[in-house]
Amino acid sequence: MTGTADEETLARRFEAHRGQLRAVAYRMLGSLTEAEDAVQETWFKLTRTDTAAIGNLAGWLTTVTGRVCLDLLRSRTARREEPMDETFVPDPVVRPLTPADPEQEALRGDSVGLALLVVLETLEPDERLAFVLHDMFAVPFDDIAPVVERTPAATRQLASRARRRVQGATPSAETDLGRQREVLEAFMAASRGGDFDALVAVLHPDVVLRVDAGALVRGAAGSKVVHGAGTVAAQALTFSRYAPTARLVLVNGALGLANTPEQGPHSVMGVTVADGRITHLYILSDPERLDHLGLPAAMSG
Repeated sequence: MTGTADEETLARRFEAHRGQLRAVAYRMLGSLTEAEDAVQETWFKLTRTDTAAIGNLAGWLTTVTGRVCLDLLRSRTARREEPMDETFVPDPVVRPLTPADPEQEALRGDSVGLALLVVLETLEPDERLAFVLHDMFAVPFDDIAPVVERTPAATRQLASRARRRVQGATPSAETDLGRQREVLEAFMAASRGGDFDALVAVLHPDVVLRVDAGALVRGAAGSKVVHGAGTVAAQALTFSRYAPTARLVLVNGALGLANTPEQGPHSVMGVTVADGRITHLYILSDPERLDHLGLPAAMSG
């Protein structure tokens, strides 16, 4: 680049695409901080590139962001000696529950559920890239193939394999916020009242609770996966003392709970609701990751 004016023009063009690039990186990585880092790395690569040779800036940026994320996923996989811990919960995108406006509705429409992000974590890095870029952002296989160093036909197979995994493992979910709210309010009331039977009634018999408390938290508050309505209800009652500070929020576009007492955030819970009951609960209570979420103070009131 030559000159401040050119740099400012390039920066403005890049900023126009930042939202989409962040969305790509978040779906690839499941981490908000890593997604921001990947987008910033894409900007650095753009400043070192002859932009005159870029015919489609949006496509170029999306593909480069995908490549940056793929490198991060591959290094993450190489460092990991064991399979992904089944207690892992991706970073939730948390927003206050306010009257819907067009911008909020647009954000919600573009959101990706925690349940899907959990499934994406089970894919191989190349599968995840092919699926995210093609199925979620309509990037042609011809453009994805060089990134994964495969032919377009082989890249199509990657996406197809990932699609089958995603469709087979992602739970069905109620999308109506009003019906989600009825179920969550019943869950909160039963938790606050210590009503075990009412909790069991609002949970699917095969409900799955996934708690990610991070590596440093041990004991009863540590990471765990719990199955079954009775066991999950008992777990909810164990922590019912936190119920008074829990508030309804939007978690990845669906209703969830943020527990944000005055001394700092305690947890964020996303849920999957189907047929009037909770089928999955995803709780992030890792203190370090919660601090990075920057939960608004308004969520404590």
